[in-house]
Amino acid sequence: MPSQATETELVGRTALVTGAGAGIGASVARTLADRGARVAAVDRESDGVKALEAEYGQDRISAHTADVADAAAVEELVAEVERTVGPLGILVNVAGVLHAAPVVELTDEDWARTFAVNTTGVFHVSRAVARRMSERRDGQVVTVGSNAAGIPRTGMAAYAASKAAATMFTKCLGLELGRSGIRCNVVSPGSTDTAMQRALWPEDDGTNAGPPRTVIDGDPDTYRTGIPLGRIAEPLDIAEAVAFLVSDRARHITLHDLYVDGGATLRA
Repeated sequence: MPSQATETELVGRTALVTGAGAGIGASVARTLADRGARVAAVDRESDGVKALEAEYGQDRISAHTADVADAAAVEELVAEVERTVGPLGILVNVAGVLHAAPVVELTDEDWARTFAVNTTGVFHVSRAVARRMSERRDGQVVTVGSNAAGIPRTGMAAYAASKAAATMFTKCLGLELGRSGIRCNVVSPGSTDTAMQRALWPEDDGTNAGPPRTVIDGDPDTYRTGIPLGRIAEPLDIAEAVAFLVSDRARHITLHDLYVDGGATLRA
């Protein structure tokens, strides 16, 4: 077994990555492809995944469009990927939405959509893929959650609750599938430089100089500690954690929740 990452460690594996059109999902798709996997990149919007396909070539990354909140569409997607790309040995659930607002201002629609994508979407895709993995008695599932699932955040109740539910779902799935040799883990990022994260920042002067100091240093008014490592994560930091967990280097790790947040939650 290799002791470190190699460009060939995932050769022969087929991976499905949701939310692959941008941000963490796109970085995960690239990282798995760079290690030799054939990747089915899935997103509700087609532009980002088509760009990945053009960048890598269809034999390495193929573009697929689906809304993970739609159970029928997910079943069709997984059947298509298995037919046209290959038997799935890796699933990475990245698709997610964020509606930031105090609880008293959250709309029913925002709450429902948050759970439809962040929680029910994880269920839909994981169920469809797990059925096939179980028959083959092999596979890895990683859900990209959030450190907000483990510590309260002001203005993020819907997001945090949905990610907490997805985290526990993934652990329960891993418990059920363990005897089939299928490993299920969670990667929980903290603040990561993505469009979703930048939408939370105040309007800047157009220079994109970086995150507000409160993201790095913390903000007592919102009961938020800073980031001990003194930097915001890049999508690649999360993708590398995912790549480790789906590789044979993590062959005895399951039901684990790996925080990749620079110590921001003090592992609360």
